[in-house]
Amino acid sequence: MDYSSFMDSYQQTSSGGGVGSSILSLAISIIGIVAWWFLFEKGGEAGWQAIIPLYNVWVQFRLVYGSGWKCLLLLVPILNIIVYIMFSIRLAQAYGQGIAMGLGCLFLPNVFYCILAFGPFQYTGPTYKFL
Repeated sequence: MDYSSFMDSYQQTSSGGGVGSSILSLAISIIGIVAWWFLFEKGGEAGWQAIIPLYNVWVQFRLVYGSGWKCLLLLVPILNIIVYIMFSIRLAQAYGQGIAMGLGCLFLPNVFYCILAFGPFQYTGPTYKFL
């Protein structure tokens, strides 16, 4: 078997997998955007802010912490992991939920964002002023 016939058979078998995963990835992204749209509206912000890259992170931190400036901590290596963990827990608390919901937001974000967005939970505002 020469190299060209091997590559032809490889391309024929591997070309379909990328399309399915791309469609799945797009669907998951759209679900996340819709969930954040509703979370923003519950928090008193305009829903369209969820579709603007980088600015949506600013608004998310403003909803959770009361200040968008803390999102700049995501640019610091290693600290960004701690900040994201704290953000997930504070997000759940801002909507009146506990640490279990926050851990759900951390490990299965789109699922738990949808639960917060479409569930009966009300936005109560930031619970802590520090990290």
